[in-house]
Formats: sequence, structure tokens, C-alpha cells
Amino acid sequence: MIARMLVAVTVGLLAPAVGAQSYPGKPVRIVVGFPAGGPTDVVTRVLAHKLAEGFGQSVVVENRTGGGGVPAAEFAAKSPPDGYTLMMGTLGTLVVNRHLHANLPYEPLRDFAPISQVVSNTNFLVVHPSVPARSLNEVLALARRQPGKLNYASSGNGTTPHLAGELFKMMAKVQITHVPYRGGAPALTALLAGEVDVSFENALVATPHVRSRRLRALAVTSGKRMSALPGLPTMSEAGLPGYEVTGWYGLVVASAAPKVVMERVHAESAKALRQKDVIDQLANQGSDAVGSAPAEFAAFIRSETEKWGKVIKAAKMRLD
Repeated sequence: MIARMLVAVTVGLLAPAVGAQSYPGKPVRIVVGFPAGGPTDVVTRVLAHKLAEGFGQSVVVENRTGGGGVPAAEFAAKSPPDGYTLMMGTLGTLVVNRHLHANLPYEPLRDFAPISQVVSNTNFLVVHPSVPARSLNEVLALARRQPGKLNYASSGNGTTPHLAGELFKMMAKVQITHVPYRGGAPALTALLAGEVDVSFENALVATPHVRSRRLRALAVTSGKRMSALPGLPTMSEAGLPGYEVTGWYGLVVASAAPKVVMERVHAESAKALRQKDVIDQLANQGSDAVGSAPAEFAAFIRSETEKWGKVIKAAKMRLD
């Protein structure tokens, strides 16, 4: 009897170690709530390739598009909590949606366990060349002379460009008109055509048009300058102290997943995000590799939830 009890205790003590070593015993999927070829998808595939090498198992990227990422997040939150379904969370799916949806079918802070912030992304304040402004201060002067006349494009209500625009209005105390489009591509097309004046555009998307002079970049929205365009100031440097907006993506898993599995995924993710080829690939996409610890990522999500909750409430944002 005592011998059986000792065996049971020994097995119980060894179980976490065995679980960590045996995971994954089959392919892992990473759910992405946005289309293939978009920024979230591209970053996810870079990481998935390295995770597959580390795991010795296939890592499949599964695109479940539409609804601002809500269906994808609901699917990931309600998948079996065995660690074989991960999700690449975004500012939208993990922070913004909970403030915009009265009946969100998942609760980000309850239903997901953060594993690691993967990247942070920079946006540009860009204007169409017809706008007579070559600096942030000149944009501010225009906006103050004619309140509401300048308009800015976004890829939809609650997206990062929309949040960036509303924070800009609040901090600068100016009125510019929000023009939401149904996606990043139509918003960019409208800006390039001069249908709208201003945008807070993703750096990866905007850079080719800035270099071809079809758009004029005035500042970066991040807290530091971009190495690819070191002459472009931050918003703080350009005349709006304290302004900072970064998009970001991070790995999460259903909160009931085994801790040892989360630790394994974090270890492999952190290792991948330290590798030079990964850092370079992500930099080419306009993203900075992060690789934070789970507790750091959790604290970051909470701080973003508080920050953007105030902006969304003050701006009285609503869904399309």
C-alpha cells in the first residue's frame, strides 16, 4: 500500500516535467483574426517557422477573418485548453474590442493567458502632398485655423489609426474629422487619391509611398525613432510631448492551458525573437521584436486596457 502511494506521489511530481518534454506531440496552430498577407499574418508566419524548428512539430497559421478579430478570438478562447491552439492577439482583440462591444463573446483578461508580446509596430503621421504642411506644428496650425476641415482616414472604427487620431485630437485639443473605411487598403487608396488629408498609417504600408513622395511623413507615433528613417522625429519631438501610439501583437493561449505548456511556448518564442534573422525579418516588416515574459505582457495588456479605455470613452467611439 505504502509502495503504491510512493509511486503515485512520484508520478505526480514528475508529471509537469514529462508534460513539458512531451509537448507538443502533434501540430500546433496559431489563430490569426486577419487575412493572409496582412501585417499580423506576416509576423505570425515568421514566428511560426521558428517555433516549428524548436518544437520539432508543424506550426500552422490559421486565418479566421472578419468581425475585427472577434470570431477568431472567441474560437481560440473556447478551444480545448491543451496548448495546441494559440492566438496572435492584437491591440484590437485583447484591448479595444472589450470597450466597443456590449456583448463581447470572450473576456480578454479572463479567457486568455499571455505568453509573450511578440512585436511592437510603428505608425507614421502622414499627409497627402496637397496638404500645405511640412511639420506636425504646421498640421496643428491648419487644424486650429479651420476646426473640422482637415480629415483623417482609418481602417475602421476602433482600429489603431482611429485610436491614434482620437488621442491626437485629445492631446492637441484640435478638431479633425474621422473618415472610417472598411479596411486598410481602401483607407490607403483614399489617402493616396487625396480624398482625405491625413492618416496615422502603419509604417510598413506607408514607407514605399513616403519614399516615392506620394505621401509626406511628418513623424512617427512610437516613443523612439525608426532606424530605417532616422531623420523622422517622434510626435513628442515634433511638438506633441507625451504622445505615443504603438500597435502590437502577442501570443496568448486559453487561460486553463497547463502552465508547463505555456512555459515551453514562451521559452521557444523568446529564443526565436532573439535570433538575428528573425529580428531582421521583422524589422523589414516595420516591427520591433520584443519577446517579453508572461507577467510583463500581462501588465502591458492591463496598462493598454486602461489607457485606451479612457480614450474610447472620451471619444464616444462606436462600431461601424
